[in-house]
Amino acid sequence: MTQSQRLKYSILIAVAVLAIMFGLTYLQNTGVINEKQFQYIAIGVAVVVVVINGVMRRKVKP
Repeated sequence: MTQSQRLKYSILIAVAVLAIMFGLTYLQNTGVINEKQFQYIAIGVAVVVVVINGVMRRKVKP
């Protein structure tokens, strides 16, 4: 993986996380999920993103 590929994937992941958070906010406002569920899902998404970022960082060729 090159540095430019990593940048493209990072931007894609950032947009996906933003969309997920907006979706979770919408679900919370409509009453589908409560505050605690929102927090757990958001923490889970953050952990997944950190793991993906770490894997991508190791795969970058100098």
